[in-house]
Amino acid sequence: MALLRKILAWTGVLLLCLLSMVLYLARPFNPDNNRILAGACARFGRAVLGMQRPLYGAENMPKDRSMVVIANHQHNDDFLIVGDVVPRRLVAVGKAGLLWVPFFGQVFWLGGNVILNRSRSRKSVASMQAVGDTIVHERKSLWVFPEGTRSRGKGLQSFKKGAFYAAIASGSPLVMVCVGQYQDDSLGWLGRRKPVPLRVLPAIETTGMTNKDIPELIARCHSAMAKAIAELGESKAQ
Repeated sequence: MALLRKILAWTGVLLLCLLSMVLYLARPFNPDNNRILAGACARFGRAVLGMQRPLYGAENMPKDRSMVVIANHQHNDDFLIVGDVVPRRLVAVGKAGLLWVPFFGQVFWLGGNVILNRSRSRKSVASMQAVGDTIVHERKSLWVFPEGTRSRGKGLQSFKKGAFYAAIASGSPLVMVCVGQYQDDSLGWLGRRKPVPLRVLPAIETTGMTNKDIPELIARCHSAMAKAIAELGESKAQ
């Protein structure tokens, strides 16, 4: 039953992407399209999975400000957990391979999201610095999974620097979104997914920082997120 729920949830997500093509074609490259679709997909997906998503610290998400959001990345299901907490005028960073995912890849491109070739690290860093300028001039927010790849619930991996370059270049606050560690564990014969908690940490202001501050900023964010994820695991076990 749990597998059937997952198949139905992701089939529904792809259909929502297909239906949303009308919106994306009507106003292409409008970042608010991403927030609408992500929220709809997350709420639908969790309903089908039967998953509860306790949310803590929602008040820490800045209002009416551009920001750079960093979040830990465990599985594809992260999209269903965090999709309805994204801020307005949001674009996300994704790898080029996403463009080949039916319907999702097309709306990802039409949403004006940032597509990187991770095999070219220097070019990727330059692109992220350019994105920092775009954040300022177009009042956008940026969502990045700084680990760069899925951890599959095996702990927080090291961070790549791109998100931090973008935050400092734009002077935007860094907002940390932490998802408790999880797997495809289900409850009972109905196959409902176990709850997955989410916590938004207080924003870190980057005004006045330079690229020399990046190593310390990365260490600070990694430590804070690792601690929050561990605490979410403890509260989930209780």
